[in-house]
This record gives sequence, C-alpha cells and structure tokens, in this order.
Amino acid sequence: MYGSRRWSVRAVIAVALIAGAADARAQGQTGESRWALDLGVSIDPSINGNVNSGAIGTLQGRATAILPQPYGDVYGTGIGFRFGGGYALDDQSELRGIFTYQSADADLVRLGDIGPSSLYGQYSDYKSFGLDLGYRRYFLSTGALRGYGEATLGVAWVDRINVLFAAPQANLVFNNTDFYDATAAFTWNINFGVLFKVAEQVDVNGQIGLRHVGGLSPVDQLVGTGLETINDDTARLTFPIVVGVRFRFK
Repeated sequence: MYGSRRWSVRAVIAVALIAGAADARAQGQTGESRWALDLGVSIDPSINGNVNSGAIGTLQGRATAILPQPYGDVYGTGIGFRFGGGYALDDQSELRGIFTYQSADADLVRLGDIGPSSLYGQYSDYKSFGLDLGYRRYFLSTGALRGYGEATLGVAWVDRINVLFAAPQANLVFNNTDFYDATAAFTWNINFGVLFKVAEQVDVNGQIGLRHVGGLSPVDQLVGTGLETINDDTARLTFPIVVGVRFRFK
C-alpha cells in the first residue's frame, strides 16, 4: 500500500510538471499566460420568483390570508460582487470559475390580512455566496473589442431568512426566527458580454445574462396551518447586469 501511494504521488508530480511545461511553451509562443483574473460588480433585476407564494390558513390562531411577494418587491435589485478567473484553452475557448456574493436589504411589505387587521412583514436581508463553473466562447474580435457567450453551473449558499410580523389593528407583533433555513441552491447562468481593451494586460468587461437560483428550504413550522404552500415558488430568475475589469497575466 505504501508503494502504491508513493507511485500515486510520483504520478501527480509528473502530471503537474507536464502541465507546467505545456503552459510554459504556450507562454513562450503567445507572450502571455493562459490565466486571467476577473473582478466585477452587478445588479440583479428580478424576472420571476417569489419570496413567498399566496396562501390561506391560520397564524397565531387567527384566520390569515397571505399575498404573493415577488423578490423584486421585497429586495429590489440588490448588489453583487464577483471575483474569479479563466483559463484559456485556445484563442476562442476558456474555462471559467467565478465566486459571487450578493446582498440586498428588504423593504417593509404588506403580506396580507390576519383576522380583521392588515398583516405586514419585515424580512431579514438576502445574502448569498455562490460558486459557478463553466465555459466561455469568444465569437467576435474587432480592434479593441471582443464579444463572447458563456454558460455556467454552480451552487449558491443562501443565508437563513427571518421575518418580523406586525398587525397594528390587532395589536400584534411577533417574530418568526426561522422563516427559511440556510439553503444550498443549484444555479445556472447564461451570459453575453464584451471585453474592451484599455491597456496591454487590462480589459473592461460589460455583461448581461440570465441567472437562476433554486428554491429555499421549506418552512416546517407552518405544517398543518394551511400556509405550507407559501414556499412553493421561491426559485428566482434574474437579469444580471455586470461591469468589471479583467487582468491578463504575462
């Protein structure tokens, strides 16, 4: 077994040396590394998806009607920060890896009615951290401009979401500290963009696309109240608009 591990280590070292030599040859031929670093900031207008769906049931022992609350109404566009990079397979193809952090403050919204009173809700902030891996293809190159399309798959870790309920006419204020559990949600992205060369190793990036984030974890404490279905449509589709900068290594 020891001999097997030793040969495995040698094999890994050999592969690393071969890959390094290949990359060195590529650098010698093109004058620059295959690696690039990307930094960017984005806004994510919502296309569809609800923080909660509509439902009728009971809450705190009172008849309750909940209205659908779209992500855009509750959280607006939010803001995202992106960092990662790419590895060029050739002049037109690139493997991608991007980390995305998103944060959005929640507005006070009217959730529906509880008994004779209007029901309001203040959600906690929406925060997520995601990793997306994929492929980019360059299809246009004119002077300093370079267009591309890309597709990625990944996962986003969405923080737990709480909500503070208030029904002023009924003199009720109560907190739900576990409205949605922390969630690892599947993601996919389709993007199109343009790189504009501003320096020898620097490009400005403009990008638009579609981003889908899977649904949030179920609300277990509402089982038996008739309100269980409020998390049935928590997957979201957004239209990210990204501006950033790319650094190409020598």
